[in-house]
Amino acid sequence: MGPKDSPARPAAPKPGAERASVHNLRLRPHAKVLVVGGGINGVATFRDLALQGVDVALVERGDYCQGASGASSHMIHGGIRYLENGEFRLVRESVVERNRLLRIAPHYVKPLQTTIPIFSTFSGVLAAPLRFLTHKQQGKPKERGAFLIRIGLSLYDSFSRDGGTVPRHQFRGHKRALAELPALRPDVKYAATYFDASVHNPERLTLDVLQDGEKAGRASGANPQGSTARASNYLSLKSMTGEPNRGTGKGSTVRLRDELTGEEFDFTADVIVNTTGAWVDLTNEAMGAASSFMGGTKGSHIVLDHPELLAACRGREIFFEHTDGRIVLIYPMGDRVLVGTTDIDADMAQDAVCTDAEIEYFFELIGHVFPSVPVKREQIVYTFSGVRPLPKHDATQPGFVSRDYRIERRGPGSSTPGAGAVVLSLVGGKWTTFRALAEHLTNDVLAEVGAQRKVSTAQLAIGGGAGFPADEAGVQKWIKDHMTAGRDADRTAGMLTRYGTRAEAVMAYLDGGPDHLLRSTRELSVRELEFMAAHEQVGHLVDVLIRRTSLAFRGLVTGELLNEVAEVLSGPLGWDAAARAAEIRHAQDVLQRFHRVETHSLVA
Repeated sequence: MGPKDSPARPAAPKPGAERASVHNLRLRPHAKVLVVGGGINGVATFRDLALQGVDVALVERGDYCQGASGASSHMIHGGIRYLENGEFRLVRESVVERNRLLRIAPHYVKPLQTTIPIFSTFSGVLAAPLRFLTHKQQGKPKERGAFLIRIGLSLYDSFSRDGGTVPRHQFRGHKRALAELPALRPDVKYAATYFDASVHNPERLTLDVLQDGEKAGRASGANPQGSTARASNYLSLKSMTGEPNRGTGKGSTVRLRDELTGEEFDFTADVIVNTTGAWVDLTNEAMGAASSFMGGTKGSHIVLDHPELLAACRGREIFFEHTDGRIVLIYPMGDRVLVGTTDIDADMAQDAVCTDAEIEYFFELIGHVFPSVPVKREQIVYTFSGVRPLPKHDATQPGFVSRDYRIERRGPGSSTPGAGAVVLSLVGGKWTTFRALAEHLTNDVLAEVGAQRKVSTAQLAIGGGAGFPADEAGVQKWIKDHMTAGRDADRTAGMLTRYGTRAEAVMAYLDGGPDHLLRSTRELSVRELEFMAAHEQVGHLVDVLIRRTSLAFRGLVTGELLNEVAEVLSGPLGWDAAARAAEIRHAQDVLQRFHRVETHSLVA
């Protein structure tokens, strides 16, 4: 519930233009399992259940990966700092899943060289045991010195031994640290380098996982009335009546609302899985059973077009402890630099946006490690903020709140009498462990419905990761093999980056009729936009700019681009002139309010 960038609903599509995703749910308004929430954890659970042949539906009130899943630091990591919290199970699971995702999703998950600049040898040694025991900062924050960091990295390496593919950490002294990263603070004493992983396209990885689930539902053949795995975005859960399905006498009835048209309809399910992240409690309240599981924290980031800072990073993530004890990062992504993140208790009544104070904080942390690299506000091309789905934590400081997850159950057989559907609420969860978390949640659902697991997702390639080239030579060969007279190497490489090996199906669609690149960007064509509209559940213009592409993230949205993309989408999405104008205004509003992309640079 409560997606972060839906300030207003634009004009509805033309009458009668019901979306296929909604039509499929209205046509058969029942599923054995209903997943509410289309972030990565909900979508991964949907995929896993579909692979087991379970009749499953998913609804998301915004766009897929629109909330916290789309506001992450773009890292797939074991969480070295969780060692200090004593969360060894989570670190082990995270490292194993990191290594796994490098294998099963190689099109989006890549190795990430990470360096920690260290400015002392023994700092923090006395405070560390108390932090470990109390999960609180003891006195004034002190940076962790080389002694503590080396212990942590050695322990971290030990978790990677089984199935690990990344090198062990390395320590550099003062001279070698500055030789490798000459823009570092001159008083740097050591630099510790290790490997984690990154995901540059979290939104598209989420779509891949979703489409794998839909494909499994079509292939199962278990339901003669159609697919056993159906999903729709911009479809919210408004209430639950508790009335069972008329045919089976089981489960409960929920009221669903199409957020694009305002139309509502009833839907029944035997098991409801609440994966709405920081909004879990509000979703439970809408279903008539208020809870107080969540205590999310807000994390913000900025994206900079800053060649000097990019060069200073030398292709590495710079990961370190700021003066307030907060672990922060400076992270090169293509030709941009991502800087983050904050960790502030969230007010769920307020929009999650990056504030002026947070921007100043980011500038301070850059100066902390790269004092000779000036940063200006006009170099910011994009900002974003999200609320982490953390458990309620009372007096525990945000940075020490567990990133692990748990599953809360209510319904028949629980302490809630008279409940219809079983409701499983996911509390917590992080990007790196989405596959393992979904496996756990799916196993719980299977136990509820009396079914057995048929397929493991542990070694199953995700979407366009299947058959993805194993090295750079393979990538170049793939590009060469898929070039055409009308599609040069850059365009073909861009398709592989965006879709993985699924690009073959997209390019087949592009080659099926007349096509040309947009005037406003060489990264999109008319037929590719039509493909997205037909196959990727585009609901708003802004979906293309933020989540189907990285154009907004890289600061490449212009007024011309807005108008041209809206014009092309108008046909397949049934927008008349008024709806098209409303979509442009909506995109401008979202980009300005939530991402600091000023509307004066755009046209209405």
